[in-house]
Parts: sequence; structure tokens; C-alpha cells
Amino acid sequence: MIIQNLRIQNFNSMTETLDIKITKADQTRLTVTDFSQLPFGKVFTDHMFTADYEDGEWKNLQVLPYGPILMSPAISALHYGQAIFEGLKAYRQPDGRISVFRADKNFERFNKSAARMSMPSIPEDIFMQGLATLIQADEKWVPSQEDYALYIRPVMFATDPYLGVKASDTYKFALLTTPTGPYYSNALKVKIETEYTRADDGGVGYAKTAGNYARSLYPFEEAKKEGFDQLIWTDASTHEFIEEAGTANLIFVINGKLVTPSVRSTVLDGVTRDTIIKLAKKAGVEVEERRVSVQEIIAGIKDGSLTEAFAAGTAATVTHIGEIGYQGELYTLTDPATRSISNGIAKKLNDIRYGLTPDEFGWNWVL
Repeated sequence: MIIQNLRIQNFNSMTETLDIKITKADQTRLTVTDFSQLPFGKVFTDHMFTADYEDGEWKNLQVLPYGPILMSPAISALHYGQAIFEGLKAYRQPDGRISVFRADKNFERFNKSAARMSMPSIPEDIFMQGLATLIQADEKWVPSQEDYALYIRPVMFATDPYLGVKASDTYKFALLTTPTGPYYSNALKVKIETEYTRADDGGVGYAKTAGNYARSLYPFEEAKKEGFDQLIWTDASTHEFIEEAGTANLIFVINGKLVTPSVRSTVLDGVTRDTIIKLAKKAGVEVEERRVSVQEIIAGIKDGSLTEAFAAGTAATVTHIGEIGYQGELYTLTDPATRSISNGIAKKLNDIRYGLTPDEFGWNWVL
């Protein structure tokens, strides 16, 4: 089936409508889904989009019922880690239409990750039209409650059934969608990690590849035993500089300035981070993107110059940090309710995404 009446905004390289096969699910799970109880990443919509890379080209574009994918236990992704993913969200607008927030930025980063992992790039028309077709098929799954959205997970993994260390010749690309509420409900208690590392210079820290998250799981579980919600990763060489959190970038307000670790080979170029920086500058807030030392953060908490700290990511959005643990000491930050800069930016961001204020940046892709 060829999708009809698809509105594509700001994606000039797409010159034709793709032929995407659509196979509808026999029954919808909407009737048995409690939209007031949506744990992140556990409730999936009725359909998914898939495409296969074979013989040097992408083929078999289809929307089909969500479910297991048949694969060999010898596929390269399971043995050698060629797997990447992204995360973005779709929002219900006041007029009932659906918009996807900054899909172009996620598309660009997905292909940046693919290049680093020696994987083929996804053409823009397949990524965007596949996304639009899937959302249109599962339009009723997009929540309308405040602070709820449809989380979208693009993923690509190697599928060669071959036990040899080399880049795969075949791949599968998929788009999964899951309705979700707020990722975190309270301010975070985080620990500055100084033993384990998430990423190293010259490695793959800037790519959204599965291995980055796999190596973070053990330190995170150890931190949870100590009562922490998340980790603050530091540089691998000295552990003197802040990099990012386990699921988001980190942003601080120091002496009235928005301060965030600069993007480097070990720090993800976060879409929400970029969005917040642009909104802050538009609001007249001075922004510094630079190396941020652990000692600067601790000293700022002690002398009161650090007034706000938060995590910024697609899932987390803007999540306040309430306490920071470092070398056995626990430092308490200001009451999140009093944080004028981060709360103001978060409100502006939400108003744009939900269509409550004009989108002067052109970030919303309305379907």
C-alpha cells in the first residue's frame, strides 16, 4: 500500500512517496491498555515499521503487527555489538493533530552513529516516511494527557548469520512506538562516578550504540544499592571532569549562567540539550559549553553559586537533580520549585512541543 496525503515539512531531499506495505493487526490492544499506568518502554502500540538492508540497498519497507522478529542466533549484532538506536517523541496537538519533535535532528544523529559503527546510513525518505506511516497507523495510541507522549525508538542491528569479526553485510532497521508518561516523577539523587567509565577518548561515546549502555549497567546497579537514582559519569583519564548522566546530558546554572559539558567524543550531542541551549539564548540567558570540573560543581553547591542542576534528554526531558553524592558525602541542592531558569525553559519547551505556543524554531513536524 502506498501512503497517501503525507505532509513532509523541511525535508527537501524527499522527492517521492515510497511504496510501503501495510499489514494491519487483527485486533488492537488499545481496549486493554490502561493509559493512566504507562511504565516507560513496556507498552507497545499495535504496529512497527521494518526495512532490510541487503545487496547494498534498503528493501522490504513495511508496517506490520508488533511482535517477535525471526532471526538466527548467529547474527552479528549478538556477537559483535553492531547495534544503534535513537529516541524521539510525538505529541498530541490542541487541534488533535500529531507532531514529531525535531525528527530531522534525530535522523542526522542516527546516521552519525551508523557511520561510527560501520553500518549503512538510512535514507531520509525511509526514516521519515516510515515514521509517518507508522504513526498514522497507530494514531489512536498517541496520548492526549498532559506530560504524556508517544516515544519512538528507531533501531538498527546487524543480521549476518556469521561468526566472524567483520562488519555485517545485512541489517534490519525498525521503528517501535510506545506511549509513555513522565520518565522521572521526582528530583534525582545522583552519584558522581569516579571508578568506572562510560566512554573513552577515541571510542564510541558520542554514538548511541548499545554497548555504551551495556557497560554502564553494573556501575548503575551498584549505585542503586546505595540509594541513588542515576550516575554522573566523569572523564576516563582523570575523573576530574563531568561528562553526562546515564540517560541524559547534564546542565547546571552557575552564577546565573547555563553551564553544560561541551560535546566531545565521550559526550552525546543530545537533541534536548541542543534545544535547551537555543531556548536559553533566546530568553537572554548566557550559555557556556565547556569542560566542567567536579570540584567546580561541589564548590558551587557549597558557596551557593550553583543554584540549579538538571538532566536533559528525550525520555527525561528536564528532570531536576535534588542531591549529588561524591566521595561519601551527600550534597543537597536548592528546592526545584524555586529554580526559575530551568523551570522557565522546561515550560517553554513543553508549550512548543504540545502546540500551546508558536513554534518559532520550526521544530514540530506536524503530520
